[in-house]
Amino acid sequence: MNDEVTEKMMKRNRQPTAPGVILKKYYLEPRRLSIAGFAVATGNSRKHVSNIVNGKASISPDTAYRFSVVLETTAEFWLNLQNAVDLYDAGRKFARWRPAEIHPAAG
Repeated sequence: MNDEVTEKMMKRNRQPTAPGVILKKYYLEPRRLSIAGFAVATGNSRKHVSNIVNGKASISPDTAYRFSVVLETTAEFWLNLQNAVDLYDAGRKFARWRPAEIHPAAG
């Protein structure tokens, strides 16, 4: 695959939905769980869960594991959501960056 094809495949038109939005809309609201109640269930502080819901904090592996157990999902699900946002943000940050050198794999 050439670089142009790879770049087009990787390009997104919009930022991926943040894990906090997914948490609130598809997990907390349908279960009528408050942020405070969910925080108690997961062993996180209310402030930390609120920061995740409001896009001010990222989901760590520990938090992903706790969410997965309480919500009967997988830690990978939460980490993949966070990873998509993080990679999108990094791509925008480094959109114009070019390396000083490129060292292709032998082959």
